[in-house]
Amino acid sequence: MDEGRKMAAALARPAYAIYTRRLRRDVRAASGPRHLAVILDGNRRWAAGEGLSEAGAGHRRGADKIEELLDWCAPLGIEEITLWALSNENLGRPGPQLDALFEVVCDKLDALEQRALRPETAMRVRVIGRSEELPDRVSATIRRIEETTARQPGPSLTIALGYSGRDELIDACKTLVSSLAEAGVPAAQIAEEITRESLAARLYTAGLPDPDLIIRTSGEQRLSGFLPWQSAHSELYFTDVYWPAFREIDLLRALRTYQQRVRRHGL
Repeated sequence: MDEGRKMAAALARPAYAIYTRRLRRDVRAASGPRHLAVILDGNRRWAAGEGLSEAGAGHRRGADKIEELLDWCAPLGIEEITLWALSNENLGRPGPQLDALFEVVCDKLDALEQRALRPETAMRVRVIGRSEELPDRVSATIRRIEETTARQPGPSLTIALGYSGRDELIDACKTLVSSLAEAGVPAAQIAEEITRESLAARLYTAGLPDPDLIIRTSGEQRLSGFLPWQSAHSELYFTDVYWPAFREIDLLRALRTYQQRVRRHGL
């Protein structure tokens, strides 16, 4: 950040602090989302803008932002948080980028496990996506954190890693058809057994409520295949802020916008 930007940020800080306190008060006074989902986008673009060339620099800063988000959400009554951190498409990046990214993922999962096991920040952590396509060290870390936090009280944190919405629907269909065949349902009747309820029960997120609000950072105004089934009635909020630069005030603005909308769950 150049000197001019630093000075501008310093001058604006007191005003932002006052505005954030007022906005925090207003948001807490109204009903908010039970389930918040966030697409963590813009890590590499943020790093480029900051002049950081080290592989994984943006993702490491973005990973640190996750615990800030959890701290901001804690007093707001948000029971479920889902974060899309890595898509299947990202697995095609050059080797050095992926190595740095997987190192960040493992380090952050370790930190989240420690946080989840502390009484004051207890939470359940689960990971969705095709974890079998991730490196062994990542898959092993995922299995461990899911096992150690499975019975923790408090909110639930779901992290989408190696995730694709199309893959999720394909996997759910395969699982459902396989279970029906194993139960002896005749092939001619299998189609009748495929319902909204039976398919939803085979999604990666089975047992979780659908997200009430989905936030995407970085200025992109699309979901890119994130939770295509679950997002059917979600409210959407897009912000130009890159994920590593996301602030509490940005979250509060999204929540206030959500609170001002009339949800119709349909047309």
